Amino acid sequence: MQAYVLVTCNSGSESSIISEFKELPEVIEINGIWGKYDIFLKVSDPDPSKMDQVVQRLRNHPDITDSYTMHVLYGQGGTIDDDE
Repeated sequence: MQAYVLVTCNSGSESSIISEFKELPEVIEINGIWGKYDIFLKVSDPDPSKMDQVVQRLRNHPDITDSYTMHVLYGQGGTIDDDE
């Protein structure tokens, strides 16, 4: 299972949030971005409950004010193996 998560956070907290979440094994990519959202995460794990734990941890973080999670549809483009 894979998802993209867009995060809005308190100004100035981007670097500490990125440092914290890049250590999680489920986070395979994390970047600061410009625009409506502040941080982009690519999250992947075969166990959906682990994905839920990452999203809940994001939502409960005191410096994160909003998040938007988009689950990947397998077999519709990209570089994802249809067998996953």
